[in-house]
Amino acid sequence: MSLFLALVGRDLRLALRGGIGSLVAVVFFVIAAALFPLGVGPGLELLQRIAPGVLWVCALLATMLSLDRLFQEDYEDGSLEQLALGRLPLEFVVLAKTLSHWLTTGLPLIIAAPVLALLLDMNSEGFAVLVLSLLIGTPILALIGAIGAALTVGLRRGGVLLSLLILPLYVPVLILGAGAVDAAIFSFGARAHLLILGAGLLGTLVLAPFAAAAALRLALE
Repeated sequence: MSLFLALVGRDLRLALRGGIGSLVAVVFFVIAAALFPLGVGPGLELLQRIAPGVLWVCALLATMLSLDRLFQEDYEDGSLEQLALGRLPLEFVVLAKTLSHWLTTGLPLIIAAPVLALLLDMNSEGFAVLVLSLLIGTPILALIGAIGAALTVGLRRGGVLLSLLILPLYVPVLILGAGAVDAAIFSFGARAHLLILGAGLLGTLVLAPFAAAAALRLALE
């Protein structure tokens, strides 16, 4: 556990040293969501209707911005090979790096989401479910993204291939996340959506580190 936490702390320090680079996802999230009122018009009824989907799509795209660098920098400087040979199993290395990525990307998005929901005039009844769905859903996006990042590590222009690989897998999370907020707003009950998201989180938490670790071992051979 100490090695795991040390790796998480290392990646967090590297992200913070990157300065504005660590905030790119949040800046993109804010700008992308703010552009929708300009594109579709200021009509409050329309903005209220599309707000959950807009926020979830923007959050999904924002989490993808730095996924291609999840393992790439360590791969290029040889650190990844050292980590693979270390005492910490590679599956836990994947989990630690994914956790640090979520803390620097997903968590700030969750904090910013209610402010952008106000900007889009979303019904206040959906605020709590929006935050909760993002809290459950963004780790799923990060874990699935870790598999794609491991499969494309070392490839030229791997970011484009990464997007093609993981976007189809993100669709169920997007549907369930946005659907939960819609259900809360229209008083249909978001419990079912959130339970399925929770089951998805448990499944990816167990399976994704093994899949990503297997892909990294192939890349390091």
